Amino acid sequence: MFTIKTMNAISPVGLAKLPKNLFEVDADTDTPDGILVRSADLLNTTFPENLLAIARAGAGVNNIPLDRCSEQGIVVFNTPGANANAVAELVMGMLIAGSRNVPAAAQWAQTLAGDPALSKSVEKGKKQFVGNEIQGKTLGVIGLGAIGSRVANRAIAMGMEVYGYDPYISIDAAWNLSSQVHHCVNLNDMLPLCDYLTIHVPYLPTTRGTINAQTLALCKDGVKVLNYARGELVNNEAILEALETGKVAAYMTDFPCEELLGKPGVLCTPHLGASTPEAEDNCAVMAAQELSDYLKNGNITHSVNLPEVNQPRAGGKRICIIHRNEPGMISQITTLTTEAGLNIENMVNKSKKEMAYTMLDVTGAVDQGLKDRLAAVPAVIRVRVL
Repeated sequence: MFTIKTMNAISPVGLAKLPKNLFEVDADTDTPDGILVRSADLLNTTFPENLLAIARAGAGVNNIPLDRCSEQGIVVFNTPGANANAVAELVMGMLIAGSRNVPAAAQWAQTLAGDPALSKSVEKGKKQFVGNEIQGKTLGVIGLGAIGSRVANRAIAMGMEVYGYDPYISIDAAWNLSSQVHHCVNLNDMLPLCDYLTIHVPYLPTTRGTINAQTLALCKDGVKVLNYARGELVNNEAILEALETGKVAAYMTDFPCEELLGKPGVLCTPHLGASTPEAEDNCAVMAAQELSDYLKNGNITHSVNLPEVNQPRAGGKRICIIHRNEPGMISQITTLTTEAGLNIENMVNKSKKEMAYTMLDVTGAVDQGLKDRLAAVPAVIRVRVL
């Protein structure tokens, strides 16, 4: 029986993926085997020694101390793509709403309550909110993953000319991308072509401020910029200056902050991207399935700190070893299993930066002594026998 601690309200649809004969969900436990979390801040949380995994029902993991988790042998999962449809729909909605000045127009219309000449005021006042159609306009998409590819495809369907930039596009994303999307190999070549620019890349040290004074200088005058990925991907000082000069006509973002609020041309929404019941269900289901498969079978899918390892079960026992990515580890592990008289039916070893994961399916008697000897190898962080 595995104990799962929920740090936020998790969709019942997701919790249903944790059968009660194998999992106990307890929000108050101090010794969980796994944690399900959404936005709760775990950065200063002390984790118990028996904690094996944390699954984030969402894509961003900036609320989880990844380095410390790796040092303790705690696998951290996220749910990439589970909220992709929700975010893509919001982007398309804001693309149109921002172009047609819908939010400002709707707010102004509310001020007409009680106006005896309402019809005349409407006809006279609507001129200040005239916007443009998106059909025939050019959209540049930075990042063609689960969300960016959906945005690109839907923009094509709505009659836009679409250019995409993603030097790391996956095979799956490429297959799902419309053939009508023009793929640019250089971001600087794409920027001058775009009436609209939307960014859909993960936040990393290398992507911080992707949209900055230099990139904006290459854009068309009057470009409209959308950011529904992470606030840090856009340099706020640069975007505000570009709004003042007219280089940028509008900035639509899901990440309000003090310096943006109330500024002309900025349209902020309160982090609505994944705020749909469908997205919450999808994220919870994926997170629960990742957690379940790891705890029961040792398989790792969508981890942000350990490599992906999936292997069908073979043999009698499965030995799962989290260790540092150092030379000679495989020989040390196999030597100890051979000395224990075990036969290795299947073995896989993969690494991710400084971390590695070795999984062996073996036949023979696996006792506590072998587990202790494996754990005593200096580079080994955690050993599990399933």
